[in-house]
Amino acid sequence: MAHSREFEKLLEKYGKLAYIKPSMLPNIDLYMDQVTTFMDEKLKEFKRHPDDKILTKTMINNYTKNNLLPPSEKKKYSQEHLLLLIFIYYLKNILSINDIQTLLNPLNEHYFGNTAEEGPSMKDIYKDIVLLETQMFRPFYKDILGKINLAEKSFPDVPEESREYLQNFAMVCMLGFDVYLKKQMIETIIDDMKD
Repeated sequence: MAHSREFEKLLEKYGKLAYIKPSMLPNIDLYMDQVTTFMDEKLKEFKRHPDDKILTKTMINNYTKNNLLPPSEKKKYSQEHLLLLIFIYYLKNILSINDIQTLLNPLNEHYFGNTAEEGPSMKDIYKDIVLLETQMFRPFYKDILGKINLAEKSFPDVPEESREYLQNFAMVCMLGFDVYLKKQMIETIIDDMKD
């Protein structure tokens, strides 16, 4: 597979992507323009194209309207709002707004605005989720390398000019199937949460 090195470079890139650490959150509440600028700056490495927008005012208004995000207080957004927007950013690529709403409603009801005495704060929950996700990268990396190896071995009898396309197609199909199965599991968990 001619692009196996490119896949490995992508893995290296994604392994180095910086997540927004809780310590990076501003200590003051932000106006909407400041929120979009903050998110755009901190998540710019995740953009597919340089002119893509991470977050817009319209998105924030829609998230509030759909009860994914509590309303701002005096037009200002807290650290907790930012944490929810980060969760929404990642989830919106694979889940419907209704599924995200089902997932986030209990978070908003039970943990948004919590003090230390009331149980885990949004920041505590975010820290734990980030820790879990960083621990998953090594197995993810090994899984992708295994898929690259399988794709490189596929279509050995096909002429070279067609083999590269078919091997890339095989790689996309394997990754797509993996995403499909995980999405099915996520939706089942969310459906159980509704009940």
